[in-house]
Amino acid sequence: MFGIKAHPENFELEVVVLGSHLIDDYGNTFRMIEQDDFNVGSKLHTIVRGEDEAAMVESVGLALVKLPDVLLRLSPDILVVHGDRFDALVSGTIDDSIRHAISKLAHYHACCTRSAEQNLISMCEDHSRILLAGCPSYDKLLSPQNNNHMDTIHSWLGDSVQDNQYIVALQHPVTTDIKNSVKIYGLMLDALTSFNKKTLILFPNIDAGSKEMVRVMRKKGIEQHPNFRAVKHVPFDQFIQLVAHAGCMIGNSSCGENVLHVRDADTHNKIYHALELQFGKRYPCSKIYGDGNAVPRILKFLLNIKLDEPLQKSFCFPIIREAFSQDIDHILETHSALAVDLGGTNLRVAIVCMRTFESRIQLILSMCKDAIQDAVRLNCRILGVGVSTGGRVNPQEGVIIHSTQLIQEWSTVDLRTPLFDTLHLPVWLDNDGNCAALAEKKFGQGQGVENFVTIITGTGIGGGIMQNNELVHGSTFCAGELGHIMVSLDGPECMCGSRGCIEAYASGMALQREAKRLHDEDLLKVDGMELKGVEAVSAVHLINAARLGNSRAQAEYSVNSIAVLCNLVLTHNLVLTHNLVLTHNMVLTCYLVLVSAASTALGVGVVNILHMMNPSLIILSGVLASYYRSPIQDIISQRALVSSQSIMVVTSDLEEPALLGAASMVLDFSTRRIR
Repeated sequence: MFGIKAHPENFELEVVVLGSHLIDDYGNTFRMIEQDDFNVGSKLHTIVRGEDEAAMVESVGLALVKLPDVLLRLSPDILVVHGDRFDALVSGTIDDSIRHAISKLAHYHACCTRSAEQNLISMCEDHSRILLAGCPSYDKLLSPQNNNHMDTIHSWLGDSVQDNQYIVALQHPVTTDIKNSVKIYGLMLDALTSFNKKTLILFPNIDAGSKEMVRVMRKKGIEQHPNFRAVKHVPFDQFIQLVAHAGCMIGNSSCGENVLHVRDADTHNKIYHALELQFGKRYPCSKIYGDGNAVPRILKFLLNIKLDEPLQKSFCFPIIREAFSQDIDHILETHSALAVDLGGTNLRVAIVCMRTFESRIQLILSMCKDAIQDAVRLNCRILGVGVSTGGRVNPQEGVIIHSTQLIQEWSTVDLRTPLFDTLHLPVWLDNDGNCAALAEKKFGQGQGVENFVTIITGTGIGGGIMQNNELVHGSTFCAGELGHIMVSLDGPECMCGSRGCIEAYASGMALQREAKRLHDEDLLKVDGMELKGVEAVSAVHLINAARLGNSRAQAEYSVNSIAVLCNLVLTHNLVLTHNLVLTHNMVLTCYLVLVSAASTALGVGVVNILHMMNPSLIILSGVLASYYRSPIQDIISQRALVSSQSIMVVTSDLEEPALLGAASMVLDFSTRRIR
């Protein structure tokens, strides 16, 4: 109202006051509107006394009867309705039902919070008519205050009360559960009495159940109690100062932040303990209600309304065309997820559709918004975003806790918030090994298997553990770090800083390091193998060299001698040097030794996993999976306990398990909701 009044060249303000503003019991607050130099053009007495459900319904009806005459007389271009009071047909007998109704009646929306905006979008409101403005009251809250807040505190609670040493209590009835509201109100008063701190308590609002709550207050003698000051109304400027400098606020008012919920408040002891935990704590300023510039945003929003446009309401689904078919199979097939794989060497974005694995859309390397537009064109409704990434992840908060050495800059990064803020979609985040396990569970070898372990053999060694059809995350989200199982106390140095980890032997990085060294020493040439000058040396080259030389090497060296060399590599970190004179067959054997050492290290790790977790299946995925499967199965048959020797090792059939796993986090959640 102040903002509109300050721009008379653009707006002509008419003020209509109705409801509890005109009732003496609630402070006749219309006078405060007049004191702020606003001309109240119309006063509508719409409240039917009684403070019960019937009176509230009658009050809404009375407002509907009286408002049309005023609107006919004023003939406004735009009617601005504030918030959630039933006097304005925004709240009422059942808060959420009437709030949703007024949202559907309104043509334009100025939202205080991001969640409110998302609620409107989910209700199929037109995106172009929704403004995320922030809360106008927050503008006032963040503006400089002229008077000393201690003067305000002393005027309401007495000169002896100090900053942060009092409580503000404000509890309203819940109109759908009045009996329980009154009970909880009494328990709150008991807890406050026991807590023995100065308390400013405001009377409940006019909703049904308020008179019963007032009776409880008076029966307990709150108005005469030396620790309490019971008031009907506090001017806004003073109220925000009282709340800001209180030890805590208690009740169910929506103006509280940093809330500690007492969900089952069946005893006053629970409320008392919550007071103990919360009293005196100081929290950082929250930005949930905006940045203090809501008013100019709303004024600009109002000025951009085209008054000559027809105001026909229509459903506006979030970034999707109307489906071609209402057949349930078609709907389930076209549900899709936007998947993000943040790996050590690649960043990939894709839309994963439920049609089939083969129907997945090719990887999209452009921005996520471009991918969403592709989804619209393909008639796929995006339900959410799943993100797969390396390192340790907190999936509950959507935060990368410790990333891999290859992407260190992503440690302690909140990925959920920026994705949510940009795409306006729910976001799930997990470790790439866990995502691979989810992918196998939904699309691959793990379908129908309750207990299995997935091992990723790629740039590093990762994995995911599925136990009783649920991922095992561990107490600090460190479960599934299979690459850092130690198989030697003094083995090669791992990127984690330790020695002898599986990853130091069997990862793509480890084998690539050995292949590059052999290549630099001109020892990676084998008949039948070509290495182009511009081609980067990789782990696959070392494995191919070993494969190509296998038959020739075995002519001079038995399998047992190779196993001995493997153990030397595992236990003593044996490496080839310029000083070592090697025959051709010895070179080929060394290729085998290096690859076999990697297989042995991974196999020993798998045996340890079998003895710890006792899964019924081991699934290998990644570029090296096919090379490792047979050696690992052999090591299991040789070294595992008899009861575990029959457990099978299989390779994944999935082309992009991390991406599919990221998608399955979205699709599985959606499926649970649909059911």
